[in-house]
Amino acid sequence: MLRLACDTDPMKDVADRIAAGAQALAAHGPAIDAGEPWPLSTAYGTEPEADWGPKEVLAHVAEMIPYWLAEIELVVGGGEGPVPFGRVASDTNRIDRIGRDRVLPAPELLKRIEASAGVAAQRLRELDDIANRRVGLHPRLGQLSVEEIAERFVAAHLVDHDEQLRSILEGRAAGRST
Repeated sequence: MLRLACDTDPMKDVADRIAAGAQALAAHGPAIDAGEPWPLSTAYGTEPEADWGPKEVLAHVAEMIPYWLAEIELVVGGGEGPVPFGRVASDTNRIDRIGRDRVLPAPELLKRIEASAGVAAQRLRELDDIANRRVGLHPRLGQLSVEEIAERFVAAHLVDHDEQLRSILEGRAAGRST
């Protein structure tokens, strides 16, 4: 597809935000390392995510990027009609993966995030307008285009978890200074 120089590509913008989100999380690496050992949360399932520590946040982000990219691929390859996709927060595979991976070293989780964000951003940049407009059917949110899926479940989600991680780290730093 030919684009004029003045045209914007919304999916490229989403891909750029995903890459930037992974970089923002990586920037927290030294503060996470300095705070070790982090206690593991007793509430990492469907309880409020405010109970998560850095390890739960990183474990979730490390699993969610590849998960949502696979769901995007399902919708892209699924044809014209709304393709069922996605999950809700209570999905047992999601919860189990967070519980398993939160014991991994933070640098390993950050490497996984960086790698999967790179793959996701590259793949999204490759999609054409037809693929971007394919529609999926989420169990709670209903119909969403591929572009909307990538924005909501990956790009915006990364920003949310960067803010969450920043708040956790600032809270820990404030607690140490008193």
